Amino acid sequence: MKKLASLYLSALAASEFGGDISAFAPGKIRYRHSGLLPIRERANVEFVNRRKTKSCLGLSTTTENGSSSAPRKSYDVVVVGSGVGGLSCAAMLALYGYSVAVFESHYAVGGAAHGFRVFNKEAGGDFHFDTGPSFFSGLNPDIPAKTSNPLRTILDAIGEEVECIPYESFGLKFPEGDYLHTTNFGGKGGVLDAVLGSKAIEEWSSLMTSMKPLEAAVAAMPTAALRADVAGFITAGKFLPNFAKTNPLENLKLTKPFSNVVSGSGVESQFTKNWLDLLCFCLSGLPADGTITAEMAMMMGEFYEPGAIMDCPKGGAKAIADALVRGIEKRGGAIFLKSHVDDIIVDNGRATGIRLKKGNVVKANKAVVSNLSVWDLHKSGIVNNDFFPESFVEERLATPVGKSFMHLHVGFKMTRKELEELEAHFMYIKDWERGVEAEDNAVLVSIPSVHDDSLAPEGFAVLHAYTPATEDFARWENLDRKSEEYKDLKEERSSYLWKVLEKIIPDIKSRKTVVQVGTPLTHQRFLRRYQGSYGPAIRADEGSFPFPLTPVNGLLVCGDSCFPGIGIPAVAGSGILAANSVSFDSLKPQLELLEKLTTA
Repeated sequence: MKKLASLYLSALAASEFGGDISAFAPGKIRYRHSGLLPIRERANVEFVNRRKTKSCLGLSTTTENGSSSAPRKSYDVVVVGSGVGGLSCAAMLALYGYSVAVFESHYAVGGAAHGFRVFNKEAGGDFHFDTGPSFFSGLNPDIPAKTSNPLRTILDAIGEEVECIPYESFGLKFPEGDYLHTTNFGGKGGVLDAVLGSKAIEEWSSLMTSMKPLEAAVAAMPTAALRADVAGFITAGKFLPNFAKTNPLENLKLTKPFSNVVSGSGVESQFTKNWLDLLCFCLSGLPADGTITAEMAMMMGEFYEPGAIMDCPKGGAKAIADALVRGIEKRGGAIFLKSHVDDIIVDNGRATGIRLKKGNVVKANKAVVSNLSVWDLHKSGIVNNDFFPESFVEERLATPVGKSFMHLHVGFKMTRKELEELEAHFMYIKDWERGVEAEDNAVLVSIPSVHDDSLAPEGFAVLHAYTPATEDFARWENLDRKSEEYKDLKEERSSYLWKVLEKIIPDIKSRKTVVQVGTPLTHQRFLRRYQGSYGPAIRADEGSFPFPLTPVNGLLVCGDSCFPGIGIPAVAGSGILAANSVSFDSLKPQLELLEKLTTA
């Protein structure tokens, strides 16, 4: 089974490039055959004809979201939390024929991928902002899907699309100068050629050649094939012959630091190494010597293959959450917002339901799935840790806590003609020698209005600038959000973001109409994240991510604190894995889904 887990790790390399982290948390992978129920007949899995649907631009709302309707007394599965991992799990459970309900404390679904809007009287309309990830690839329904992309697998399976605007370039602002990033980054006339010349081009070519067999190994196992119970031998076993076409020695590199592959490929140019460190950091929250190779194998292939594109979701990242919500609800699932779960009920060693803040109990006939972070699950009191072995809790709480963010959301005046002269994204770094992990050094800037004019009133635009998980929580944790000290610190810590923005739009301060500053306390409050963290942070070779089963029968986990890690595709993969592992009931529809995938 551990061999299957190792192969699955390669299959779940992230296919999103962007401002959310993907790393591995400590803890041995455990497999438990507990609380599994007998198989019963389920409806056949079918790919529903996908429909092009424009994402609504308000809060993600559904029939039961924010309405007066009450949840039923029981469901097959109750999901706590509506991050992309929880929504992905619920969407797959609904597809498999389970009755499922998702309970979310916040007023919007999506977790870090939800959006918010601000009305401005001067502009005469709403400004729509993303709260988290901004770089995406592999979502565009007009581009053939890769089975190693978990989110795309789910969307295709549930018959939902995310309308995307394709684009091919973004801006780089480095100490060496300003450049335009394209798929030709390492080719003649590309960035490496401009900075270093022919030697760097040769090194890049060698690196990309080294990545080819690793990408093939990653693609050998469909994400949807894995489960955390013994039935995984059935669902994953049929794909093991794919690995016969790969080199076993090369496959071993997938769980090692990406820096090993970089040095083994003969890359010596410091600028190239710096760039790869930044690329890894934006993807995983760790530089190349801490990022697992499997993550980079898929990303490098998609990012630099000829004709590769990136995706700008129409309506923002929340369009992804909206698509998952549609998939849940059209199959009878329910989502309840502003519905805080006080307790996960455990009876005789088994999770049997939840107790809401209002006092009502909702029974889970088969399982409760937690989409909370590892710290929020075991430190908030939502579940009694006495139900778990002491060593298990200690191990989970020893998970390294990743740093938080500073965010700057700006609505500003700009004409369509002016927007067309900008790139939709910029990556900035002040000083390579300080390292990509240093505070006030790397900044990512997203200006989605370059491609999507639905996010702001006519004549206006939105942008989101943020530090990629380099902000310490310690300076914020004892502050009162209503205090002058907090306001002053917000201004102080956001000043670096303003300085970077002025390098892109020199007169941005005179153009600004709406300004929202996000801090680690904002993360803690609205995302209910322990210490405002964006997730676990552990270096490659120092640990592995736990699978979704826990020592409490019927209690599973999904999201960025379990396998395969942080990042939109990764948490979607965790949702698939949790849904597959709820009970043996899912085996038949899962096999039907895999048959559809292999014959599509």
